[in-house]
Amino acid sequence: QVQLVESGGGLVQAGGSLRLSCAASGRTFSTYGMGWFRQALGKEREFVASVTGSGGSTRYADSVKGRFTISRDNAKNTVYLQMSSLKPEDTAVYYCAARRGLTTTLQSAYNYWGQGTQVTVSS
Repeated sequence: QVQLVESGGGLVQAGGSLRLSCAASGRTFSTYGMGWFRQALGKEREFVASVTGSGGSTRYADSVKGRFTISRDNAKNTVYLQMSSLKPEDTAVYYCAARRGLTTTLQSAYNYWGQGTQVTVSS
């Protein structure tokens, strides 16, 4: 079992930055691929970014490419999402998720989810 706890959300003006953190329980964090997803009000949850267990490979949704950076610190059992040049359309609840092995953009492939953290970008 893996428990995930997100933090770092909040209210920010357009053009600003935020860093989300996701702390994971367990001793085998490095064996889990990690993903960030988001769900805006009235919309389906969508893929944002993923990182492999070693941190050596990342993937991004086109909508955030060049603005967001996913990273992880396996010594701290934590994955991060650095968000810059934020836009009002980035407003959503952001979730981190974990799965054994390779990462994917498919949310159905992730076994463990955090409770989410709200990010609100004002114009």
